Amino acid sequence: MSNELLILIIAAASIGFFHTLLGPDHYLPFIVMSRSRNWSLRKTSLVTVLCGIGHVLSSALLGIIGIALGIAVSKLEAIESFRGSIAAWVLIAFGLVYFIWGMRRALRSKPHEHLHKHKDGFSHMHTHNHTEVHMHVHRKKGTKNITPWVLFTIFVFGPCEPLIPLLMYPAAKNSLLGVVLVTGLFSATTILTMLGIVLISTFGVNLIPMNRLERYTHAIAGATICLCGVSIQFLGL
Repeated sequence: MSNELLILIIAAASIGFFHTLLGPDHYLPFIVMSRSRNWSLRKTSLVTVLCGIGHVLSSALLGIIGIALGIAVSKLEAIESFRGSIAAWVLIAFGLVYFIWGMRRALRSKPHEHLHKHKDGFSHMHTHNHTEVHMHVHRKKGTKNITPWVLFTIFVFGPCEPLIPLLMYPAAKNSLLGVVLVTGLFSATTILTMLGIVLISTFGVNLIPMNRLERYTHAIAGATICLCGVSIQFLGL
């Protein structure tokens, strides 16, 4: 292995780590959705890894196709930028819709009291909320939660901007080994960093007592996801 390739491999792993660490959209959606939907750590890990694979694989395939067809880096970067814009807007839309749904659910689940009078003259106050009393009866058996698939679709569209430029150098040197190593290390580092941050943060968040904020967890999750999309689209994170 040449010194140039070794340096490139180290750069791929380093960039993959910092690119993920500095991009909150890589982990915040999983942390807040895990908390709001009460996912187990196993499900949280599975969803995170699958979305990470879709995230890096889409850019890797685009880069490899671009290399094979001789497409210029500037054109590939323009495609990645367009994909990133789509992902950001979908993230904003999904977060906003989920926030509205979460607020509606929170307001419906606010406990309140009713006075119940009996025929014998005895009366008492009864506390309930509309979420527990009314909403659950409409839930159909076999209904599947589409949230993980929405996140997966968003992450497939979301580009790994640093990956394609990294692939170009070993490709220009006609080094298939270099292309494979760079892609593999960048992808593995990105996914493992995502998973590590998500698991550590999820474990910590689950220890925080929410008390009265518990019914707002869906709304908080939606707002967080929406802000992630805004940070990507308008702040370039």
